[in-house]
Amino acid sequence: MITFTTMMSLLAVFAAVASLLTEGVKTFLNEMKISYASNILVLIISLVVGCGGTALYYVNYQVPFTALNSVYIALMGISNWLASMLGYDKVKQTLMQIAEMGKR
Repeated sequence: MITFTTMMSLLAVFAAVASLLTEGVKTFLNEMKISYASNILVLIISLVVGCGGTALYYVNYQVPFTALNSVYIALMGISNWLASMLGYDKVKQTLMQIAEMGKR
């Protein structure tokens, strides 16, 4: 069983990783001039990072893969997607606004 504190810690780490990976992939796709839907891209990357990271956590800490724990894996993927949608772009925008305020 995974505790709430552990789940929130994993979610914070996974959301940061997924946001950074998404920005990297978006930059690569823009350089290659490939069109994409950014929300779908975030969804795919977040599900892979969230579900895969939780599964790796279970393997590392020898948590059994029961039906309930499988639901937790799926919920972590969805939670990671929602958290990642709010992540990197908003942080980047905030830092740019702070920098602009410092120039005044």
